[in-house]
Formats: sequence, C-alpha cells, structure tokens
Amino acid sequence: MPRLDVLDVASPSVARMNNYLLGGKDHYPADREACERLLRIAPGAQAVAEAGHRFLLRATSHLAREHGVRQFVVFGAGLPTPLGVHQIAQRVDPRARTVYADDDPLVLAHGRALWQEKRRTLTVRAGPLQADRLLCAPEVRELLDLKLPVAALFVSALHTIPEPASPARVLAQTAGALAPGSFVAASHLVSEQPRVRCQASEAMREAAGGRWGRVRSRADVAAFFGSLRLLAPHLTDVCRWRPGSDRVAAAGSPAWAEYGGVAMIR
Repeated sequence: MPRLDVLDVASPSVARMNNYLLGGKDHYPADREACERLLRIAPGAQAVAEAGHRFLLRATSHLAREHGVRQFVVFGAGLPTPLGVHQIAQRVDPRARTVYADDDPLVLAHGRALWQEKRRTLTVRAGPLQADRLLCAPEVRELLDLKLPVAALFVSALHTIPEPASPARVLAQTAGALAPGSFVAASHLVSEQPRVRCQASEAMREAAGGRWGRVRSRADVAAFFGSLRLLAPHLTDVCRWRPGSDRVAAAGSPAWAEYGGVAMIR
C-alpha cells in the first residue's frame, strides 16, 4: 500500500480520477487509464461524477439559505474545483466556515494553496473513517463551534470506505457528534446490475490499492441512513435532489448512478 504522504503518480488516485471525470487538469496517465477502464464497465461514470459534484453544491446552498447553516465539513473533499463548498456558503454569509478533509497528498497541497483562508477555511488530513475524531481535533475546534449546527458532507464518499468498516456506522457516529439542528449529506455509487457492481468495485479497489469500498444497490444504501430524518425528496438519484434550475447533469441509470440525500439531526 502506498504511503499517504507521498505523491505516487505511477499509481491511480481516486481524487485524481474524479478530477479527470470532472474535466480537470490535475491527473496523470495512470489516473486516465484507470478512468477509461471504469468507463468501459460503466459508460455513464463521467455524467454521474458531474451529477455528484452538482449535488454537493446544491445541498450546500440549500442548507445555507433555507436552514441557516454556517459551518460545513467536507469529507473526501477531492481536488479543488472552480466552485467549492466554502464559496457557495460564503455567497450566503461571508462569515461561513468550511473544513475540507481528505487523505490524498495532492488534495492537501492544492487545497491548502488554493482554498485555505485564515478564520474561514481549513484543509486537514482525514478520511471518512476519522470523521468523529476529526470533529474533536483542536484545529477544527478553533474554526467550528460544535454547539451550533454543522453540515457534514459525505457526497461521493460512502463508497470509498473500505470493508469491513460500515458506512452506516460512519454516518451514525458523525451524527452523534453533532449538535441538534445539524445535517448530514451523503451519497453512494449504485448499480442494480450485479455484474457492473462486481466489475466496477474490483476495478476501483485495484486502482486505489485496496483503499476503496464497493458499489452497492439502492436498497443497501438506504439502510445506511437508519433513523436519520431525511429531507424531501428523501433518497434519490442525486441529480433529482432539488434540481431547481440546475439541470445540466444527466440522470443516472439502473446500471450506474449516485444515490443519496440530506438528513437533519434532531
């Protein structure tokens, strides 16, 4: 397994693969080759990656505008995009604060160079499995007030959690660490075709050096949210979650989609 603090351009990176699928420039031949292999298994992967990113931005905007959330934690943050969570939140309130968490060395370097702002935005090293511990970290506590609502965003992150760890446990533990009135937004790659689930999961685990989970069915993903109170339209293909005028991203299909929603913590 590669060291997390060393940039290995000879092996694919999930963050750089996603950057390639989103039309970015921060990727290498190994990442592009892994993406092309995934696209042969799931031809809709590029459109679905775009749908996931747009869901992240819409969920952020909705929580900031309609629910008054001013604190955000983004797990599996990925490489910086032209428009990020902190920029969406600060359009609503310039005082909004955002923590980006990832364990990819290139993400950390670029995030700290491009997105980090004193007293408003922080980039830290952590994966989804460290969510509850991250919220207790001193540098995070300096930025966020956990007595007030926080939105924990696991968009396009649940399927990266390696087994035997459970996405359900990650969501439950995170919800338990947040104040009432907080939110959890999460999504997961899904396929209703067993062959696609198996082949795509194998391809992604190989690309990630084993540090990846698996593609699941919609029914499996629905169970992860447990008793969390989902906002309408509940769990759905993410392109259908409150799209408003944002109808650029194509819908998924039974063969390949991203499935998720936003839940309130009471």
